[in-house]
Amino acid sequence: METGQKELEKQGKRFRLADVISVSVGHLIHDIYSSFLAPLLPLLIEKFSLSYALAGLLNVIQRLPALFNPFVGMVADRLAVRYFLILAPALTSVSMSLLGIAPHYIVLVILLFVMGIGSTLFHVPAPVMIKRVSGERTGAGMSFYMFGGELARTVGPLTILGAVSLWGLEGTWRLIPFGLFASFLLYLRIRDIRISEELKSRRKSRGFRSTFYKLIPFFLVLTAFTFFRALMKAGLTTFLPTYLTAKGSSIWMGGISLSIVQLSGAAGTFLGGSISDKIGRKRTLMIISVLSPLCMWIFTISEGIYVIPVLILIGFLIIAPAPVLLALVQDLNSAHPSFVNGVYMTINFLVGAIAVVLVGVLGDWIGLDWTYKISAIMAVLSVPFILKLPEK
Repeated sequence: METGQKELEKQGKRFRLADVISVSVGHLIHDIYSSFLAPLLPLLIEKFSLSYALAGLLNVIQRLPALFNPFVGMVADRLAVRYFLILAPALTSVSMSLLGIAPHYIVLVILLFVMGIGSTLFHVPAPVMIKRVSGERTGAGMSFYMFGGELARTVGPLTILGAVSLWGLEGTWRLIPFGLFASFLLYLRIRDIRISEELKSRRKSRGFRSTFYKLIPFFLVLTAFTFFRALMKAGLTTFLPTYLTAKGSSIWMGGISLSIVQLSGAAGTFLGGSISDKIGRKRTLMIISVLSPLCMWIFTISEGIYVIPVLILIGFLIIAPAPVLLALVQDLNSAHPSFVNGVYMTINFLVGAIAVVLVGVLGDWIGLDWTYKISAIMAVLSVPFILKLPEK
């Protein structure tokens, strides 16, 4: 009996590469589908004669279920987490692949809301599963997981535009099988990995409310750290093509620059968590938080070909904290890990939305060039909050 217990503990500390890769591939395929809307918007605007306001509302509808992340986390912690992950890619792939044949704007809204539900079902419990199969290398597991999501931002638009080129807007439903395959893959790999059941004994001593109250200081520090970096991230990921074209670059240069940021960001997510496993979460965040504002400022005064290497470095640094923060959230070792991750994701969603609006307002008021410089200064203010974060 004692030998069997020791064997279980040993397995729990092991980095299960095949399972980590399976969940990460599921993340990649899921997020490829969730990135279909932006490339399809020009075609949908033309098909339904939409105003920009109605087109922008579609993006809001897609993200709306993220507000329910903590509640989904509560349910996930009570039920079998693995089935949320298994179902989500199928749900998202079907809803997003049917956008092309939607007969009415209301149908678009329904499909995108369903997609948002699928996204919430996947992203809230997925880090919990990654922690479970990563053993003592949580940061490395989060790096694999986040790499899949960041890579999808580059592959997704190419996938849907390729499908439209081959089959037309009404033929995008042919992409559904790939999402179903992702769900089948996850079913084969994780159907026997039990998480909720293993947490039952810990739940007896602490409920959702007491867990939340206990972690309020942690969430406040995390919110402050995220907010002061959010303006810089929003400026680069949302307004970079606009910024560069305003400075005289071509629209192609703007698009290529955004792809460079996304690809180097994917590299940042892949390495950031693994580095934090070796040198510590706080030290990793400190290095990133000191270097990224400096690189952002250098970018604003760079011209010509020199912009490219700076963008590569900024892209790496701007996204690299994501797996480190996810690992920190999972390091809390709560009895309600999906709930805690849901709260963290809601904070990310709200802070990100506020940051995009602020960057837009500042850009209208003082111009994007000064907005970028102010965002670099604001990012420096995130450094003191790193000292308040817990160690691994």
